[in-house]
Amino acid sequence: MANLDSVFHCLSDPTRRAVIAQLTKGPAPVSELARPHDMALPSFLKHLKVLETGGWIESRKAGRVRTCRLKPDAAEAAGRWLDQQRTLWEARLDRLDAFVTSLDDERTNR
Repeated sequence: MANLDSVFHCLSDPTRRAVIAQLTKGPAPVSELARPHDMALPSFLKHLKVLETGGWIESRKAGRVRTCRLKPDAAEAAGRWLDQQRTLWEARLDRLDAFVTSLDDERTNR
């Protein structure tokens, strides 16, 4: 699995996010993935390279057609990290809520 920095770097660009979204529907040839994007093919291929290096996609060549497919590992790594952050922040917010409630209770009891 790719490292977490690389996983999130892949998500930092709208073109790469669009490719990931497109690949959630199933494998697709590079030409089909590139079609909706207004850029030269070499520029688009750089985005695919970033996604492949980041662990989001893999590609296979059959004849003259290169087909890409999504790999679930990168999304799982990002999801695990986000779940950890959510748990951490929910606990912090719960403690803050308890503190504010105790202050409000003190003020009401005066």
